[in-house]
Amino acid sequence: MSGPAGLERSMAIRAAKSSAIGTTEANTNVLLLRLKSIGDILFTLPAVHRVREAFPGARISFLASKEYAPLLEGFRDVDAIIALDRARFRHPNPGVIIAEAFSLLRHLRRPKFSLAIDFQGYGETALLTWWSGAPQRWGNVYRPGRKWAYTQGVNRDPGQHPPEGFLSLLDACGLPAAPIRNQFTLPSSAVEEARLFFQDRGLDPARPTLFVQPFTSSPHKDWPLDRYLATAGFWQRRGWQILFGGGPAERAALEPARQAGFPVSAGASLLVTAGLMKHSTLIIGGDTGLLHLAVAIDKRVVMLNLPGSAHPFQHPDWAITQANGQPLATITTDAVNEACARAFAEVGSAAGRC
Repeated sequence: MSGPAGLERSMAIRAAKSSAIGTTEANTNVLLLRLKSIGDILFTLPAVHRVREAFPGARISFLASKEYAPLLEGFRDVDAIIALDRARFRHPNPGVIIAEAFSLLRHLRRPKFSLAIDFQGYGETALLTWWSGAPQRWGNVYRPGRKWAYTQGVNRDPGQHPPEGFLSLLDACGLPAAPIRNQFTLPSSAVEEARLFFQDRGLDPARPTLFVQPFTSSPHKDWPLDRYLATAGFWQRRGWQILFGGGPAERAALEPARQAGFPVSAGASLLVTAGLMKHSTLIIGGDTGLLHLAVAIDKRVVMLNLPGSAHPFQHPDWAITQANGQPLATITTDAVNEACARAFAEVGSAAGRC
């Protein structure tokens, strides 16, 4: 952008930096916090992009629970990952807990953060934000009693989609508006490992593939597995490859899919699972982190949602939601197949005709 408009925007950004951080770009260290889970960490991605745009020369660190830290490998704008091993804070030996606490304190104090942004707002993350020693501390406030931890605390609006809420926090704290980006960068090694997985199972990445993620972290958000199997069979008969995904704990639950002859990727790592979705044409499932990850790697999804659940970011029309609070089991396979057909048509597949 050039001319008066570009100059005005540049001046606005510099003014926001000066008032919000009170430091120069060269020595800006930014700490972002969101400990869990997959979907909630992914929801911070548009805000992370915006922080990077506002501070292109800053060093950005992200603190997350150890089990979710690999996800941050796809956050291109993050320079350093701080993994919190929460299990060590539950160790029966107090010495282990004390040693872990001092190690964490060193990781939070040594970089001399100038700004810390708490995207979670729990008591634990409010304390860690304060503990960082950053002179500027921003945070989403769930409870008024935690506001003390922040120099700027913004009350959380439960009616907002989480990514919009995180962007609103940055708005309120003075960062200038910017185009919204939601781009997860999948490591090439994960894409290659996923390609080899396809090859080993006799799947062809060049053929239309339906990736089915039947389980979420909450059983009440799950569409019945037999409905997913029926949907998978419907599209298999129309020439589509089918792949069922799941975590290591879902191997037994996915045995009916295996017995029906469908390949199952339960137990693949998070990033390899993302690679499998990248090689697929369409992903269907409930409101779970993997579906939100699929959206961030620019894949078309069909999400089966309860009312009030988080729909695919910027794509509410990709969700199937029952009215009047009816359970997901009342969604018919015909309705899901019709939604899949529309999605197939959008991605230009001739196999998408019912």
